[in-house]
Amino acid sequence: MKVGVISDTHGLLRPEAVAALQGCGQILHAGDIGSPEILAQLARIAPVHGVRGNNDQDAAWAAQVPDHLVIDLLGWQTLVVHDIADVPALLEAHTRLVITGHSHKPLIEWRGTTLYVNPGSAGRRRFKLPVTVAVLEVGVAAIEPRLIALLE
Repeated sequence: MKVGVISDTHGLLRPEAVAALQGCGQILHAGDIGSPEILAQLARIAPVHGVRGNNDQDAAWAAQVPDHLVIDLLGWQTLVVHDIADVPALLEAHTRLVITGHSHKPLIEWRGTTLYVNPGSAGRRRFKLPVTVAVLEVGVAAIEPRLIALLE
């Protein structure tokens, strides 16, 4: 199963992000969405599971968006939360995949048997950080994460 991971759109869904996420069976948005239109546009590609980021907290439209999600991706118990600082309080022993955003810094890192993925920011460029999304090829026995740069 191909899973798209996006974060920190801040109200901007780039055509390059849409193109990179084509063919995904699911999309996870790790917060700082920016507007409900972003979720609607992503839902045209695949079912979307999103969490609220710190910049979404006061938006009326985001009231129904959860602060974190625990979902199963082909047996990979997955925690999705905007800020990695919130992970320790939410992490369960059987969590195998952690998806975060917030820092705008892309990350793919194994910590023991748990894979941590931050897709970076797909919205407006912040400082000199890259503009990226991630795609996960998820199988029952393995997961292959990769980052996709949206801009040079």
